[in-house]
Amino acid sequence: MTYQNILSELKEQILYVTINREQKLNALNKETLNELADVIAFASSADEVRGVLLTGAGEKAFVAGADISEFSDYTGVQGEELARIGQERVFDAIERCPKPFVAAINGFALGGGLELAMACHIRVASDTSKLGLPEVSLGLIPGYGGTQRLTQLVGKGRAIELIATADMIPATQAEKIGLVNHVVPQAELIAKAEELLNKIKLRAPLAIAAAIKAVNSALAFDENGFETEIKEFGKCFNTLDFKEGTSAFLEKRKPTFSGK
Repeated sequence: MTYQNILSELKEQILYVTINREQKLNALNKETLNELADVIAFASSADEVRGVLLTGAGEKAFVAGADISEFSDYTGVQGEELARIGQERVFDAIERCPKPFVAAINGFALGGGLELAMACHIRVASDTSKLGLPEVSLGLIPGYGGTQRLTQLVGKGRAIELIATADMIPATQAEKIGLVNHVVPQAELIAKAEELLNKIKLRAPLAIAAAIKAVNSALAFDENGFETEIKEFGKCFNTLDFKEGTSAFLEKRKPTFSGK
């Protein structure tokens, strides 16, 4: 697929994905969501991808929200379909991806942009970033999993406050309440995201995938997270990576994992 709204480049097993609509503050329109769905599917299935670094073009915005002009005249049925398709193909797909997604938040992360960042497994923000869910200002609520993931990350009280006030908060406050993992100067943002992914690349890929699945199951209403963990733990024993990891430990050398 040829992309018009995102840039995608694979370097040293890290897939760099940049939402490239800088003049529109990288707002999410239908085509951008379609392209994201495609690149997420590629990352999930490609053995050569060990992690994904997701960011926005320029220094003003990660993603400043959804493209409101596309749905301003929607009916309730159309609105529900918009949320359902977007959640399934993009936001839930990122969360369930067996490869870790690191969001490098380089500016405004608002509405659908913050929802996109929250779907990622790890979030790093520049110290100039501002984050928020302003949907109630438009007579809406977050529709791409924002009410759920924000509550999981910061708790019910803070989630309702942020959503109901529609306030933007600075990156330093976002870090304090657990909304982002790290805050760094803008010039160091990509390097910090790469540092995290390069550490993860040294670990066993199948074990990383199992860990993501088990952690996700802790928050799934229809799963027993402990049971998922037990099963995923057991499956790891059948991998070559387990044999390599334990052999390397006993032989006092660094392991070389194959992802098998």
